[in-house]
Formats: sequence, C-alpha cells, structure tokens
Amino acid sequence: MADGPAHQGRHETPLERADRNFAEVLQELRVTQTGVQILFAFLLTLAFAPRFPMLDTVQRATYVTTLLLAVLAAALFTAPAALHRALFHQHAKPVIVRVSSRLARIGTWVLMLAFTGSVLLVVDVSLGRMAGIAAGAGTLLVCVGLWRILPWVVRRVIVAPRKGRR
Repeated sequence: MADGPAHQGRHETPLERADRNFAEVLQELRVTQTGVQILFAFLLTLAFAPRFPMLDTVQRATYVTTLLLAVLAAALFTAPAALHRALFHQHAKPVIVRVSSRLARIGTWVLMLAFTGSVLLVVDVSLGRMAGIAAGAGTLLVCVGLWRILPWVVRRVIVAPRKGRR
C-alpha cells in the first residue's frame, strides 16, 4: 500500500503523516473505549446482583470469560496511549502508529467476543440457553458483518476501483 503524499493527495512529511495517523487512531480508540467501559462496568455489577448466585456453571463460565475479555479489550484499547507515553520524544511515532493500529485491530476482535458473551449471558439468564446461544451468534454475526465484512466490501467495491482510475 503506497502511503506517500502523491498517493494520498497530501503534501506532508513522513512525521506529519505519522502524527495525523496517530491522531486518527486515538480518535477511533476514544469512541471504542466508551463502549468497552460501559460493558466492563455492566459486567462488574452483575456479580453483585441478587440473581447472580443462581447462575449455573455454564453461565458463570460465560460471565468470567466475558469479564476477562472486556478487561483484555480495555487493555488493548488503552495500550496505544501507554506506548506513546513510554516512547515520547524517542522519534518512534511511525512505529507507535503501526503497533497502535495492530492493538486496535486485535482489540476489536476481543470486543466482538466480549459483546457476544455478554448478550449470550443476559439472554441465557432471561430466556434460556438456546435463545442465548442464538442471540450470541447473532451478535457475533452483526459485529463481523459491520466491523470486518463491510469495510472489506467498501474497500474492494469503492476504494480499489477509485485507486485504479488515478
């Protein structure tokens, strides 16, 4: 993938491009982090709900797994800020951008699983195991569709043909 100024129609130095890209990654993470924080807070409160002791073994395993996935997602989404802070003034911005982008990508996969587990658990407790499995599978399909398949289709159908015309 070409990333030069002529390719993007921008006239910026590599460092300016890295600064812009890092700002874009951080903005994406701000949006995502709010959802992760809400999910994590919700999961933390569940353990103190009156019905929690009545969960069966599968529901408890789903709860703990989902809680740990939410923690991992939060860690992945906050890691770019920590990485930037640790490498501040080390002339490593392009590396920070690449690593941060990978962390965010992995974080979205982990968040998908945390969303799936949360929906599975709540629907399982509310309506039963089969409904929970169906709702969890539906959640996973929606997330994969919107977060992975849609960008892939847009890139192939809209973005790639435009690149060919330049």
